Amino acid sequence: MKKLLHFGIISFLLVACGGVKKTQEALNMGNYGNAINKSIVNLVDNKTKKSNQPYVLLLEEAFKKNTERELQNVAFLEKDGNPANYETIFQTYNNLKSIQERIQPLLPLPIYEENREAHFSFKKYDEKLLTAKVKLSDYLYDNASNLLDNASNKQDFRQAYDDFKYLLEINPGYSDAKQKMELAYERGLDYVKVAMVNHTDQIVPAKLEEELLNFNTYGLDELWTRYHTNPLPNINYDYAMQVALRQINISPEQVNEKQIIKEKQVKDGYQYAIDSNGNVVRDSLGNDIKIDKFTTVRCNFYQFTQFKTAQVTGVVSFTDLLSKQEISTYPLSSEFVFEHVYANYNGDKRALENDLVAMLNLAAVPFPTNEQMVYDAGEDLKSRLKNILVSQRFN
Repeated sequence: MKKLLHFGIISFLLVACGGVKKTQEALNMGNYGNAINKSIVNLVDNKTKKSNQPYVLLLEEAFKKNTERELQNVAFLEKDGNPANYETIFQTYNNLKSIQERIQPLLPLPIYEENREAHFSFKKYDEKLLTAKVKLSDYLYDNASNLLDNASNKQDFRQAYDDFKYLLEINPGYSDAKQKMELAYERGLDYVKVAMVNHTDQIVPAKLEEELLNFNTYGLDELWTRYHTNPLPNINYDYAMQVALRQINISPEQVNEKQIIKEKQVKDGYQYAIDSNGNVVRDSLGNDIKIDKFTTVRCNFYQFTQFKTAQVTGVVSFTDLLSKQEISTYPLSSEFVFEHVYANYNGDKRALENDLVAMLNLAAVPFPTNEQMVYDAGEDLKSRLKNILVSQRFN
């Protein structure tokens, strides 16, 4: 027990020392944010624990160096005067304030060996944050508005949308940014008209066609693509998607029979043990000793398998309606197998294993119609079509 306790203490100290070492390494490499995070995480659980003292010192040093470096960088960016720096300035002030807010609940943090408390020179960043937010908001609005007004392609509209979206995240309700963001979104969309054609000599179930083209059921996370199975007259479509079914092959209905002969020795009563004098042998308690009798039983097992398959193949193609060029094609195929097994027997059922006996409770069932087979094959087609839609990228 003492050895186990000793081993546990050593293991704990090694882990603790390892954590301090990694935090010190982060500090030495100038990764002050990492050092701050590791120190705070360890001090949150127990800030007064003696073994956590190194984290107090590391946090104090990392906070001081991080603040100095970040403020120097902000001063340089502000002196540079480039409006593109506004976002970095805003985020820097925001991060500095966030670090202070994480440390504040931990205070005071005692340093036992030096008989003092850790010192953190907190600053008020609210005014600087508000100023940076105003400048960044104006810059984002002007830049996004310029993109929206002078866009040469959909990517410009999408960039404008992202800028307006970010602007509203940091400054909700700014001017008419919401209306302009919605306009940028509408103009950045790719519209795809979808059609399904049947080049087979089979009838495609109406329900299957409806489900294949119901894109709402696919759960697509497509921000910039809209698929329309019923094209609208007021929309200029960018692409056309065609789902062309080429072949529908349905096999004949088959019933395959297989005979299995089973033999097994089974218990069939008992007989008394007899000694050499013809007397019944008894056990130590005076009871007659019985010996199981076995007999060999035989059974003919007839297994029937109903079998029918349907295979649907086709191709999905995408065409750029502006250039009239086909931009991508994907093969589409699916197979559905109907299989039902049942059985009967002739002979002694005791010769059969349990799994074979269970099949005797089943009987033949009606084969599914060709239409049902095609529909069932279409269930897999929907999954394959979704994969195609997810992988397709227009630009």
